[in-house]
This record gives sequence, C-alpha cells and structure tokens, in this order.
Amino acid sequence: MLAVLCRAYGPPEALVVENVADLEPGPGEVVIAVKAASVNFPDVLIIENKYQVKPPLPFSPGCEAAGVVHRAGTGAGSLRPGDRVMAITGYGAFAEQVLVSADRVVKIPDAMPDVDAGAFLFTYVTSDHAVRDRGQLKAGETLLVLGAAGGVGLAAVDIGKAIGATVIACASSDDKLAVCREHGADGTINYTTADLREEIKRLTGDRGVDVVLDPVGGRYSEPALRSMAWRGRFVVAGFAAGEIPRIPLNLTLLKGCSIVGAFLGAFAKREPIGFAESVDQLLRWYADGRLKPRIDRTFPLERAAEAISYMAGRQVKGKAIISI
Repeated sequence: MLAVLCRAYGPPEALVVENVADLEPGPGEVVIAVKAASVNFPDVLIIENKYQVKPPLPFSPGCEAAGVVHRAGTGAGSLRPGDRVMAITGYGAFAEQVLVSADRVVKIPDAMPDVDAGAFLFTYVTSDHAVRDRGQLKAGETLLVLGAAGGVGLAAVDIGKAIGATVIACASSDDKLAVCREHGADGTINYTTADLREEIKRLTGDRGVDVVLDPVGGRYSEPALRSMAWRGRFVVAGFAAGEIPRIPLNLTLLKGCSIVGAFLGAFAKREPIGFAESVDQLLRWYADGRLKPRIDRTFPLERAAEAISYMAGRQVKGKAIISI
C-alpha cells in the first residue's frame, strides 16, 4: 500500500510517499481502506515532534479517516469487511490503509458521503466536548469562538446554533468571517483590524459572553477572558497560534468564571460512554441538516505534504481533505 511517511521530524516538505506492507489487524482491531482523511492541526505538530502524542518513527500522520473495513480481527464486534466506517485514528490516516482499535470506529450513516465522514469526527466531537460538555452552553446564552473559520471553530459555530445560542465568530480576515456567517454566526469580529474587547462589548450590550471556545491561544485569549459574563466558562481547546498564554488568575475571581480544558484524546479514552453519546447527538444533528462540514480543498495522497502546509499556513476555511 502507499503511505505518507514521517521518517525524521521536520516540516511537511520532509515527508515521503512510499510503498509499505499491507496492515494486519490484531484482536479487537480493524484495518480500514481509507477513502478520505482530513488534515487537522495536530498533523502539523506531530511531524515536528511538538504534539503530546509521539509515535515511533517512521509513522504516517493523519488523525481521522473514513473508508471501508478491509480486514477485521477477532473481537471486533459487529464490524465486518465492507462496512463503511469513520474513525479518529490519532495518526496513520494518510495512507491507503490505517489500523484502528474497533472501539474507536463509528459506522457511517448511509446518507453521509465519504468526504463528509472523513471531515466529521475530530472537529465536531472536539467542539461538542468543549462547548456542550465542558462549557455547558445552553440555549439563549452567548458563545464566542476564536479561530472560528478553522475546522474546530466552524464546528463550534454549527453546534452553538444547533443548541440555540447566540454565536459570535472571531477570525483574522473578512473572507473567513464571511464563511462563519454562512454557517449562521450572529456576529463577527475581525481581531486583526478591530479591538476585540470593544467589539464584544458592542455586540453583547456590555454584558459579556457566557462561553469562550479558544482553540488558538496567543494574544487574544486574555482579552476574551476579560470579556466574560458573570459565571462564564472559558474553554481551552488548543494553541494553534503556537503560544500558550499566561493568564492572570485574578480574572477568574473578578468574573466569577471558570477556565476548563477540552482534550479529545483523553475524553475518548477516559469517557467512552460520553464520547459515544456525543457522536450520536452529532449524527442526529447532521441528519437534520444542522451540521455540515465545509470542505475547503481536496488533495490526492501524493500531495499530503502540500495539504499539511496549507493547514500550517492557516489558509484553511473548514477542512482540507486527502482523497484516496
């Protein structure tokens, strides 16, 4: 099979595409013949040895995939060869085959195309865990999304609207904000040209926001925290800006607010029932037309390095897909 390989840590240009041996499932595992795999920000970090997951070299990046079960090991439950499935893989998805634990595999609904399935689980479950679980967002409340045009951000916009919240989307360009409005954002802020705090005051009538989703970090985290409403919840979901902010903790006292973390990998491993319930709710919303992954660009497997560079350059509006 063909696979994109990281043989030494470095930039996307250092990745190679090679023929490697087909995969064999062990007990409780399945091999998925990949049809679509999406690029996520951890793929940028993992090849540079900057991510908390550190697979042994050489490895294939790619943390989610959709396709069909190619082979199933003993103890793989109801999964059978030919079943259409999607999975959060951690790594390995940028290849013609990926090996996955059967308990991390979700069957694809008949009405969901492969490209949507390949772009669905990682960002939507991350955002659902962050916004609905850790952030406890309720109908009628206000959600502020930083980095709102990325995969996690747009998923949060969709989920916030599905819940019945008012959603304020923040991004670095007007064209990105236009995409957020297409997904239902009630208000938008270009934080490179406008004062973030002043715009939040204007859009909320000086009340502040109930929940902040921050997958970005960097210099906008603190002003967003300072713009919280009383008893607000600030959800940390990543550091795409590359900088982990140092937050004055007196702000939590003054605002009566909380800062909580949302890490998909730990959530899926430690709370499998909660993970499954999240997936079920998200698929119901997808079937109702409330959630729709935005596919920005599609790349062939041989151009996976270009796709990762596209993500690293923060050009993606929604998801970039590796199509096999």
